[in-house]
Amino acid sequence: MNSLGRIFRVSIWGESHGPAVGVVIDGCPPGVPLVPADFRRDLARRRSGAPGTTPRRERDIPVILSGTYKGKITGAPLAIEFQNADFDSSAYLKIEDIPRPGQADWTALFKSGGFRDPRGGGHFSGRLTVGLVAAGVIARKIIRPAEVRSEIIEIGGRRDYAGIVRQTGLLGDSLGGLIECRAKGVPPGLGEPFFDSVESLLAHAAFSIPAVKGVEFGDGFKAARMKGSEFNDAIINRTGKTRTNHAGGVNGGITNGNELVFRVAVRPTASIGLPQRTIDLARNKLATLKLEGRHDACIALRMPVILEAVTAIVLADLFLAGGHHGRRPENRCGPQRRRQQRPGRERRKREP
Repeated sequence: MNSLGRIFRVSIWGESHGPAVGVVIDGCPPGVPLVPADFRRDLARRRSGAPGTTPRRERDIPVILSGTYKGKITGAPLAIEFQNADFDSSAYLKIEDIPRPGQADWTALFKSGGFRDPRGGGHFSGRLTVGLVAAGVIARKIIRPAEVRSEIIEIGGRRDYAGIVRQTGLLGDSLGGLIECRAKGVPPGLGEPFFDSVESLLAHAAFSIPAVKGVEFGDGFKAARMKGSEFNDAIINRTGKTRTNHAGGVNGGITNGNELVFRVAVRPTASIGLPQRTIDLARNKLATLKLEGRHDACIALRMPVILEAVTAIVLADLFLAGGHHGRRPENRCGPQRRRQQRPGRERRKREP
């Protein structure tokens, strides 16, 4: 549904052109410092304004409605709201009966039984990822000293993408991209075989981000062209450090203590300014649609901080669920060393 996580549970709500969007986070450990200024950096990274992003500019000021007192999390459900102000629904109301190719209009129409909100994509809009970013800020605090960082690897198949993004946007078209996420300082032992493996949970969270169409860990699909002697990561010390990291820090669905590495493929933005063929449901005939409104030429430009957020959310949930023991293997397997007594210090039996 609209919630993610077991202990650190995140629920998003709102619509793109509704009065507000937001997030409710349950399971936050009490005592964690939290003030509105903590969200500033990550929200700024998600905000539009750079070339290739939508002209829609929301201020994204977080309003903490519950769950804190005197700058500390209380342990009660944490509710955060973001007002919507810079939107114009007129372009969407004109095409209410004409589903946009590549968007969720068609599927949402049937899922809702005809009661969907068509304005800006409604609840299916990328606008709701602002709540994920807010939850990610809190999750980062929980997983410290582990750190999560994402970066754009390529857009439109190019590493030097600024020019092609600008040119494609001017033509009314869009581009996709590839984002890589790395988590350092993640301890071994996170994840549960089979269905709650760390890969399963991270892929689940990543696919919840609108426009993500593929996920791979470590060498991913390249592994299909490798030999076992090439892919296997040689272990070089007792901490589990490996010489290479083809597996992306995961074995058997469980973190192995090396850097966690995965990538996501982001599709081209569905909303484009070029004519597209679709169906006019009101007239029951094919139609040519040319979209109006404000859209990102490349949604991948704003994706890194969102991917970091969902990664931190998953890791925080695993931490709080007690998914690892934090002990070295020699402390819990194999023969245990007995403490040797010093000569002359034998324990005397207590006389009755």
